[in-house]
Amino acid sequence: MARNGIIGAGSMLVDHVQRISHWPEQGWLTEIHHSEKCSGGAALNVLFTLARMQVNLPLAAVGMVGEDSDGEYIVQRLDEHHIDRQFVQQTRLSSTAMTQVMTAPDGQRTFFHARGANAQLDLAHFAAVVTPHRIFHLGYLLLLDSLDVPDDDYGTRSARLLAQMQQRGYLTSLDLVSRAGEYRPLVLPALRWLDYLVINELEAQSLTGVQLRTAHGLAAPEAFAVAAAWLMQQGVRQRVVIHAPEGAWGQQTNGEGRWQPAWCLTPEEIVGSVGAGDAFCAGVLYASHEGWSLAETLKLAHTCASFNLHAANALDGTRPLAEMQRWMDQAICVSRAEEAGRMTSAEKT
Repeated sequence: MARNGIIGAGSMLVDHVQRISHWPEQGWLTEIHHSEKCSGGAALNVLFTLARMQVNLPLAAVGMVGEDSDGEYIVQRLDEHHIDRQFVQQTRLSSTAMTQVMTAPDGQRTFFHARGANAQLDLAHFAAVVTPHRIFHLGYLLLLDSLDVPDDDYGTRSARLLAQMQQRGYLTSLDLVSRAGEYRPLVLPALRWLDYLVINELEAQSLTGVQLRTAHGLAAPEAFAVAAAWLMQQGVRQRVVIHAPEGAWGQQTNGEGRWQPAWCLTPEEIVGSVGAGDAFCAGVLYASHEGWSLAETLKLAHTCASFNLHAANALDGTRPLAEMQRWMDQAICVSRAEEAGRMTSAEKT
């Protein structure tokens, strides 16, 4: 059977964004000037980004939402984007996961999150997931309570799930949520059941113990290479990608590793960063699905993230793939700018 398409599974929620006049002292009132809502969570952000890229791949979702207005909103959005939702279950036992986002005039945001129905998503909800899709992507680990528990045979229930998905013929992918604290025991068991791991530098630093960012800035690409190699040694079968706002390191099992700087954007061009990591992940998954080289995969991922930064929410910046590719072919990345500077200096000497 020729496999084709991508499944996004896991975190599904609604962001309720409130623009407030100021952050009040405890017990005092503040005024809400504007309210809006949008979908969020790893599964939805990745799938909706791919749908808006018009990549012409079958897309499907697996997750849990409540039988409430937010759940209906998510279902409607899935239908609007023509994403198969037969494995999205609605429950009366819990409300749809949501985040209240309070945005002050200076741009500072405060988040109040309720895990809701995401906490109930468990192995039983994946029993019937046997489809011809090629890639199964799970996120965010560390926010899926029923999967983030120990398992006698696999270490964690999420590791058991990923093992089952591989055994059913899927290429498996994983993303995490950035969280303080020690969470290696919840993540490391899953790595041996992965084909792709796409995480940011802070998550990679926590997992590997390799310092990738300090108060003085980002570590050199060589440190990213060490961290990625360690993650590959834990069992990731095909690609590890560690991304940061400044660039990303990609590592493959054939030994190829590459640092790709992010595209240059001025501060005025950046409207918001909500969902930028998920947009980056969507680029990695599509390019990996299509068999692109590591270099082109990282360039596309940075392009997806770059377009995401042009909008306040996780989706409105996304453009069709053809348009983003045209832009990508003309984009100037940090390394090219640095190389031009070095060449100019050499000419002067």
